[in-house]
Amino acid sequence: MTRSPRNFTVLSKLLVGAAVIAAATMAITTYRANRIQSNERLPAVQGHATVHYAIAHDVSGILAADPDAHGSGSGLTEFDAPPRTVAPDSHDESRGSDTVARAKLVVPPGAERVEQHSQGSRPPAATYASFDGLGADFVGPQGNAVMRSPSDNSLAVSADYIVQIVNARMAIFTKRGREFDTTGKALYGPVPTNNVFRGFGGACEKFDNGDAVVRYDQLANRWLIVMPIFTRLPRRTDEPQAPRAGEPANVSQRGQPGQPGAAVELYQPPQAAATQLPPEGPAGRRTGTRPPADSGGYAMCYAVSTGASPFGPYYRYEFARPLFPDYPRPAVWPDGYYVPTSTGDAVIQKHACVADRARMLKGEDATEQCMIVDGVNFLNNADVDGTQTPPAGAPNIVIAAGGTQLKKVMEDDGIYIWKYHVDWNDPSRTTLTGPQKIAVAPYHYLCDGQLTSCVPQPGTDRRLDAQGDKLMARVVYRRIGNQQSIVATHSVNTSLGGGGVRWYEFRIGNKDDVSLFQQGTYAPDSSFRWMPSATMNGRGDIGIGYSFGNASTFPGQRFTGRLAGDPKGTLTLRESVLAEGEASQESTLRWEDYTQTAVDPSDDCTIWFVGDYLQKGQTRYSTRIGAFRMAGCDAVR
Repeated sequence: MTRSPRNFTVLSKLLVGAAVIAAATMAITTYRANRIQSNERLPAVQGHATVHYAIAHDVSGILAADPDAHGSGSGLTEFDAPPRTVAPDSHDESRGSDTVARAKLVVPPGAERVEQHSQGSRPPAATYASFDGLGADFVGPQGNAVMRSPSDNSLAVSADYIVQIVNARMAIFTKRGREFDTTGKALYGPVPTNNVFRGFGGACEKFDNGDAVVRYDQLANRWLIVMPIFTRLPRRTDEPQAPRAGEPANVSQRGQPGQPGAAVELYQPPQAAATQLPPEGPAGRRTGTRPPADSGGYAMCYAVSTGASPFGPYYRYEFARPLFPDYPRPAVWPDGYYVPTSTGDAVIQKHACVADRARMLKGEDATEQCMIVDGVNFLNNADVDGTQTPPAGAPNIVIAAGGTQLKKVMEDDGIYIWKYHVDWNDPSRTTLTGPQKIAVAPYHYLCDGQLTSCVPQPGTDRRLDAQGDKLMARVVYRRIGNQQSIVATHSVNTSLGGGGVRWYEFRIGNKDDVSLFQQGTYAPDSSFRWMPSATMNGRGDIGIGYSFGNASTFPGQRFTGRLAGDPKGTLTLRESVLAEGEASQESTLRWEDYTQTAVDPSDDCTIWFVGDYLQKGQTRYSTRIGAFRMAGCDAVR
């Protein structure tokens, strides 16, 4: 399936009912929403749109979650899903490891030619920092807490701070620099992420549903926290209608009157000692009250700091979302904060939104514009790393892998590009142009996509999910002089019988045209390397962190990369080990859902990465945060 609910503590993310989208004609926007399910070349098109009907298949049951004795304040139950989308319990994957079929690892012809079957010859990147973040044994100023599964790791760094969000909890750590002489000391946490909205009112203050993401906006030296609301809210007096593909950009309703109001410091709960956490116990469903038939939609919450301190103050915004806002992937661009989401597990449809960054940075009344994209895989917007901006007026690049897991199309030979131009003065002039197919080496989703029994572990029949159906967060934009690069990764089957990291560097030309510059599949052996996250530092070096494991090695985290001048298509560094797994995860097949890299703004060279592992004797995950420096990075400090 395209996106299954997460194992949340109260209840995981919810399936949204299949939405049948009526054909609409577009007079203004320059977007054609073709279903990307074949190897057909799809050129960018100007003019009217061809809108395809979204098709739903195989709605799975809601995944059960482990009980959270501490409570998360999510208020989320199975009944927050729209009617007729809650499948019978018999399809719940949590009932056993044998309820999810193991995919056969097939490789399309031509895929092997870009596989790298040995590690690089250069020394591994030096590990500059390594410490445990939020997770099983984490104790911070506010004590400890049960973490939801999967972790949904998000990480951002500034000159002096490291901020981590794990699903519905956040923490702040020191970073050695101007203010602190050590790295990794917890200053804040674990606290519910919606603490940043305390006193704001409405859904953003009340609910903490998880999947929140943190970014550090290097262009403005500000923190950005984006938090979706999955709970169905009371119907508004002017409840927005669900938009349709082919329609002009829709301006989201403001969630709170007078927002953002005065900037507010981050609320700091009283300090607390660690307490005994409840045993993991058997998974099971929590009961709830079905919302009234006339319940409204959902929301997206934004918090933007007024300066470089993650303790705030923050300007806060809420925007109504009529469609389920799953899997937000915020991206910083000069003209906006771009946030694509998936509208449901049983519908091939994405919601491409952008918020007015310039007004948010000033704490002014701001708007959000959204467009619907039908028949497309998970979208990522290009996210700026570094301080050199794209050319003035350049559209944001939106990118997706091909194939359609819901239609059982697991492979493709293209990556697909759209160009998003927002007009804040006249939303009717906002455009989303594409898709353009960029030919790449053929690929097959690792283990046929997401929610599949994929990665083997020692001593158990439980295999882990690989999320192989999508490009992983983040898709990074980097400008170095006149060179404009985009770096992207996903997980693919390999000819050696394991999982590999497919990576790309695209280049943007003078007319905003995107082309493939280099590609490769990192598969030095038959082990599984999956769920990667990549970035490019200010020198043009590429760094990639990813999960690693096999039938004899517990799942953990590794890192590799290449220097800017190295031969194309090759990751030339030997692997570094960030976290050596010490136990298998048996409670659920869900593993992370995504990881995160971030470039250190202090030197624009050091690359940070976070991922999961299990400590010896533990049944719950820990997270490890690390920083890596490739050869030459010390010279730029």
